[in-house]
Amino acid sequence: MGHAGMAATVVRYLRSVGSPTSAVAEPEPVEVLPRPDLRAVGEDERAPVSPAEFRAVLGNFASGVTIITAPPGEDEDGPAGFACQSFASLSLDPPLVTFMVARTSTTWPRIARAGVFCVNILGAEQGALCRAFAVSGADKFAGVAHTPAPVTGSPQLDAVPAWIDCRIHAVHTGGDHLIVVGRVEAMGAVGEGDPLLFHKGRFGRLAD
Repeated sequence: MGHAGMAATVVRYLRSVGSPTSAVAEPEPVEVLPRPDLRAVGEDERAPVSPAEFRAVLGNFASGVTIITAPPGEDEDGPAGFACQSFASLSLDPPLVTFMVARTSTTWPRIARAGVFCVNILGAEQGALCRAFAVSGADKFAGVAHTPAPVTGSPQLDAVPAWIDCRIHAVHTGGDHLIVVGRVEAMGAVGEGDPLLFHKGRFGRLAD
């Protein structure tokens, strides 16, 4: 199935229901789709830039780092989470944020089934925490203290400078990634401090 057909048939929008409360509402899951052919050009076409060049040039853009988490499903042993560099605010009214996730991610289907997520914004001293959530096949939450976010119950990691509790509002196709839009249900900042930055493949922090 081509990207246009995929976008037409599989993108599903979710609306938040009711007003936020302190209780964890039953989330509506997102449809988990088969992984498509990820080629962006035809077999007889040449890609305009190489993956290596793409990474090298885009690596000059410094970004913050987050950990996206979701509560466990009925048949799952624990919560889901992954380190995410591709996060941004999107809309003030209504309050929306967005993150991008690879279609090949094994964590995304669990977040999609939950229908909710929490964005944990990392501070300058939390590089090790980020690395722990960047691996695959390990218990990412081992030894990591967290509490349920107030509306969705997604893990809110202790000691992060800020967190954003969301329901999945929309999912769009974007090449070999998915663009996930979240509607903000609750949020908070628990302290001040420098952010954890990612630049040219390495962690950094703001200079004085």
